[in-house]
Amino acid sequence: MELVRWEPFESLNRMHARINDLFGDSFSRTWKNSNSVTWYPPVDVLESKDAYVIRAELPGMKKEDFHLEVKDGTLTLTGERQSEKATDGAEYRSVERVSGKFWRSFSLPETVKHDGIQATYKDGILEIHVPKAEEAKPRQIEISVH
Repeated sequence: MELVRWEPFESLNRMHARINDLFGDSFSRTWKNSNSVTWYPPVDVLESKDAYVIRAELPGMKKEDFHLEVKDGTLTLTGERQSEKATDGAEYRSVERVSGKFWRSFSLPETVKHDGIQATYKDGILEIHVPKAEEAKPRQIEISVH
């Protein structure tokens, strides 16, 4: 059900950037925070007999920071997490929390009710309920004896 963008060299690129940080700017007085990073929030997809449930981790974000759209059978979550600026003369020495733009796309089966999709956001978790159409739900079949 999930479309995932495959980046074959992403791990190598991250390792290269970390090595550059180690031998380059990491020993300087300030920490450089890059806002140009694309990140992918972790997502769980569950399936019950009545619906699919998609849960995305978006901690520290406001509802206005992301958008959810269904178009041509694809559910797309996009948004951007802004980096925090150091205040009161403080400087970052290390930054591990990711900021920047993100997107996640999910191909929906034809057997879902697009107009019944609902989403809630609480405690940093976006939960999307995608109900199945009646014809997609399992049903018991009566067996007659002759």
